[in-house]
Amino acid sequence: MTRQQVEIDGRRLSVSNLEKVLFPEVGVTKAQVIDYYVRVAPVLLPHLAGRPVTFTRWPDGVEGQSFFEKNSARHAPEWVRRVTVPSPGSSTGRETLEMVVLESVADLAWAANLAALELHVPQWQVDDDGVPQLPDLLVLDLDPGPDTGLAECCAVAERLGARLEADGLDPVVKTSGSKGMQVYAPIEAADRDHPSRYAKALAQELSAETPEEVVWRMEKVLRPGKVLIDWSQNNPAKTTVAPYSLRARPLATVSTPIGWDEVDAVRAGADPATLRFTMDDVLARVEEYGDLFDIANARRVPLPEVSQPS
Repeated sequence: MTRQQVEIDGRRLSVSNLEKVLFPEVGVTKAQVIDYYVRVAPVLLPHLAGRPVTFTRWPDGVEGQSFFEKNSARHAPEWVRRVTVPSPGSSTGRETLEMVVLESVADLAWAANLAALELHVPQWQVDDDGVPQLPDLLVLDLDPGPDTGLAECCAVAERLGARLEADGLDPVVKTSGSKGMQVYAPIEAADRDHPSRYAKALAQELSAETPEEVVWRMEKVLRPGKVLIDWSQNNPAKTTVAPYSLRARPLATVSTPIGWDEVDAVRAGADPATLRFTMDDVLARVEEYGDLFDIANARRVPLPEVSQPS
């Protein structure tokens, strides 16, 4: 293993195996992954702020073995923020997890050096004392079933966007970097389960309107030819891939914020492949458009209450 010391954002960091190819199909190395995360940091870090990060690590590249890692604080340099949060369901026998919150360029470089290609975060933040707060984001994860793709997701996303706006919310949208896309809105929630209740009711509503196009239930047998609105991602125990995170896919694609005009263009017949973006694409888009996922300047209003869906 070849190691070297680098200084990033005023921090000394040991990095290793920079020449290792992590995405063989496109020849992307660990050095390029670290470089991407350092360069995209100005728009990525605001979306990680206060959110404990779950890593998906691929130490031997995307063709090798991978693992999720929540209990990541044991690897962290002393300058990376640590928080202790309840373990979801205590399924591993632990009541708490020692997680990290990435707050600086150096933090991102440290994570990338671990081959943490994907960064996943919850829809809630911790406060200055590390105490989990109520959810501040709503997410509707659009997962295309067999014989569907991004074009069908765009059609559903447009309907969701209009529905959220009708409820006074300010939705934004991004690609998943894989098959689907996600619609988000900043919110004020009444309780931890409020976003799930609202998202489930909305998914059921759209499915009832167009049952041949949309499904809200998870069973795979129901999904061919339809887009699943995965409302369950609002469960406080779950995480969703962060905006600007790489995805562990052969072409090194990125979960990329897009404009509603780009959604409309695909609905009008543009090639859905125009919504697949690589690291270089994303950096060029940020330079041209800034952060299209700028929820800090979006309206944050109380989430409407709904009756408990069946």
